[in-house]
Amino acid sequence: MHISTPITLNMSNLTLYTTRALIILDSDGNRLIAKYYTRGSTQQSYKTPKEQATFEKDLFAKTRKSNSEVILYDGQTVLFKYVSDVYFYLVGDPEENELLLGSVLNGFVEAVSILLKHNVDKRSVLDNLDMIVLALDETIDDGIALESDPNVIASHVSKRGTDTIDVSLSNINEQTLMDAYKQAKERFNLALLR
Repeated sequence: MHISTPITLNMSNLTLYTTRALIILDSDGNRLIAKYYTRGSTQQSYKTPKEQATFEKDLFAKTRKSNSEVILYDGQTVLFKYVSDVYFYLVGDPEENELLLGSVLNGFVEAVSILLKHNVDKRSVLDNLDMIVLALDETIDDGIALESDPNVIASHVSKRGTDTIDVSLSNINEQTLMDAYKQAKERFNLALLR
């Protein structure tokens, strides 16, 4: 006679909040973009800009000569990718699945590459911060991974960008092309801040 024992699962650690931060640094370790997510996190770390800067500096020092793409640092799982002169970091909980985090990071980096026409470098990132931030928001929302398909992310960003610009340009009357461009860019940036 075979007696089976029931399997119990620990469901207390299941959560949608997979990401604590996404950070983009240049080849000197200076911040280009950083977004920290505290919602859903049991550990409220890096609240102040000073704590964030220290974390980023230490993280860069640890990873700049590393051959690995995944490390456990400061009690967190960190995945990173180096493209040209830009470092992309995705920080998650220590129990989080590295494959899930890896697909999110790879999807975001590839979407950025598509949006920047495969010219990912510090200058391109700085010149296109608006698109990069939109891509980040399409990928991760408040620590929840929304999308990992780079083509979907890039198409959503492209669509949002053209919709905003078209609406801005429809209100422009008898202006020079340069004035129209400046006004459209200002309205686009204001729409991003809302």
